[in-house]
Amino acid sequence: MKPVKVGICGLGTVGGGTFNVLERNAAEIARRAGRGIEVAQIAARHANPKCNTGDTPITDDIFDVANNPEIDIVVELIGGYTLARELVLKAIDNGKHVVTANKALIAVHGNEIFAKAREKGVIVAFEASVAGGIPIIKAIREGLAGNQINWLAGIINGTGNFILTEMREKGRTFEDVLKEAQELGYAETDPTFDVEGIDAAHKLTILASIAFGVPLQFDKAYTEGISKLTTADVNYAEALGYRIKHLGVARSTASGIELRVHPTLIPADRLIANVNGVMNAVMVNGDAVGSTLYYGAGAGMEPTASAVVADLVDVARALTTDPNNRVPHLAFQPDSLSAHPILPIGACESAYYLRIQAKDRPGVLAQVATILSERGINIESIMQKEAEEQDGLVPVILVTHRVVEQRIDDAIAALEALADVVGNVVRIRVEQLI
Repeated sequence: MKPVKVGICGLGTVGGGTFNVLERNAAEIARRAGRGIEVAQIAARHANPKCNTGDTPITDDIFDVANNPEIDIVVELIGGYTLARELVLKAIDNGKHVVTANKALIAVHGNEIFAKAREKGVIVAFEASVAGGIPIIKAIREGLAGNQINWLAGIINGTGNFILTEMREKGRTFEDVLKEAQELGYAETDPTFDVEGIDAAHKLTILASIAFGVPLQFDKAYTEGISKLTTADVNYAEALGYRIKHLGVARSTASGIELRVHPTLIPADRLIANVNGVMNAVMVNGDAVGSTLYYGAGAGMEPTASAVVADLVDVARALTTDPNNRVPHLAFQPDSLSAHPILPIGACESAYYLRIQAKDRPGVLAQVATILSERGINIESIMQKEAEEQDGLVPVILVTHRVVEQRIDDAIAALEALADVVGNVVRIRVEQLI
């Protein structure tokens, strides 16, 4: 069979890695795909010193690739929303298959893109958009196809995980570690997408759609970052037997789907609580298989390229397949997607860690307990750090049983109104993940 011709748009970290893997492993890839996969054209504004493109034609116009009649598959690795969307839709209009690592594009414009792809009978593959080299999309969409997925939870941003790991292991402040993460290239100059959870919410939106068979709904994902966490919170969590991780959680309930990204306390003996540094991990719980864990490099030149090339192999295998018999983009047949709603955060249920700065006087704990009890909130554990008294204030740390978030919001408002409580109550959600 004649080789599949690929056009790579973007020769940065992932684009360079993809080219290198395709060149280095060409024979092995051809054995798996049943035909060769060749890079016929590259669109890039700058050369990448980490890859030798040889005599491969290079253009600085990405639409040259989308309009090239020799190209079978367009690989979109330019990132962003607007230009990437235009490129992908143009490629689809021209009858070309698409492979992308762009989680923002899929999370925000995926419904439109997939509809257009179905109309044109082409494939849009996006394994590399979530968790780098971990084949989590394929695992959920195909490997767990016999399951009803109950929930999934993941450490899906390496920058945030690196920061929290350093804070826990070395007692460093958030600001100090963030500066190092930027120097190491883990975080951008503007780190908002990473540390405030937007990047993770893009990825979680994709995973939830595949897991539960609902349209992509990024605008309904609850997002909370880690920039307000202190070393004290990390240490208190450790003392209570927990680790703090920046987690994306999607859970299917009778009333709707929870879709939330936020700092989370996880019992220290759970495998996912021991995923450190820039590594990623995703837990998926199915009714038949139980809980499973997928771990690996969530970013990087060749780990992400591994997922891009795997998608290229899948597309190459499917080129002669009837479009109606291909694996659906979001795992479920398009006319079978569910209208199950995404829940607002106030309707989600979790246990909670609360840190309260209270005046060191009798009766304060009784006031706190009364406020929680009146709202049906049970306390699992409580810790008062009298040795850390400062300016007449002591931190009171407690963990609640599971409760609807709106009750916690009401309780926090009442606690902050107490004369004996100073400042805002710090709230972090707690998940057992079993």
